[in-house]
Amino acid sequence: MIRKLLFTLLLTSSLAEAQSYAPAAGQAGSTAIAKSSTVFKGWATGISVVRGPQDIANPTGPLASSGDPSGALGGTSTGVVCLGDGGSATLTFGVPIANGPGFDFAVFENGFSDTFLELAFVEVSSNGVNFFRFPSHSETQTTTQIGGFGAVDCRYINNLAGKYRVNFGTPFDLSDVPNNALLDKNNITHVRVIDVIGTINPLYASHDSFGNIVNDPYSTPYATGGFDLNAVGVINQKTLLSAKSFDLASVTLYPNPTSDMVYLDTDQQSSILIYDMGGNVRKKLPTAQYNEVKVSDLNPGIYLFEITIDEKKTTKRIVIK
Repeated sequence: MIRKLLFTLLLTSSLAEAQSYAPAAGQAGSTAIAKSSTVFKGWATGISVVRGPQDIANPTGPLASSGDPSGALGGTSTGVVCLGDGGSATLTFGVPIANGPGFDFAVFENGFSDTFLELAFVEVSSNGVNFFRFPSHSETQTTTQIGGFGAVDCRYINNLAGKYRVNFGTPFDLSDVPNNALLDKNNITHVRVIDVIGTINPLYASHDSFGNIVNDPYSTPYATGGFDLNAVGVINQKTLLSAKSFDLASVTLYPNPTSDMVYLDTDQQSSILIYDMGGNVRKKLPTAQYNEVKVSDLNPGIYLFEITIDEKKTTKRIVIK
């Protein structure tokens, strides 16, 4: 009887400590993808960053400042952009990401070991306005704060960027994101990476999709604090129509009216002329893939966007507030 009781206690303890998710890069069962892998078809080409404070407990203190945002673009950079506590980076792509078989893209951080992991939430958008978060899970204990240079076991982490060390991406499958009428999973134009603050102080803590506090290294009150974004690699890309078979009438611009950015719902390369109502050209954009156009530098009024795709033209009216 005593032997059975001891066996039961040992088994229960073992199960309680069992990890649920994939292990570190290089280990059997890991989902880590090497940056040099041929599965990557493209990389982020544009980025905007909102830096967070070096320490969320001092929200009026200095912001994280290390790294140029361009360090997170392309697939060959060794640079990073440091986000700070709760900071974010929104990335865009030359060709949208699609929900294909298996993982669709991967996020790279610069953790120097398999256990020094700075984590981030990941969100996606197909219009640059409405963002939807990947469901995430942290099984890391929340009774003791992980210190600024403490260890995190990646086997307790799921769907949080930063799960793997430098040069190994954390992959994401768009099928994991709940369906929504405002999200086209086969036309993902924006990926947003949001630093997990890491503190277990309930006043400032970040929570996973189950309501658990996410415990990761805190505090990191330095210019290099927070998630260090290195790259976003694309595995599954949207299949684009050729320009010759493209219907210009399907090109839409939104929101309208607007005051900051105009977003284009097209995958084609285009050139754009922006006219005021007096017929004066206020902006001239050369041929490229445009998913968004900045208009905050234009005076309020009514403007005409002349969009040219493969020598075909269409004109759209936009009100700028």
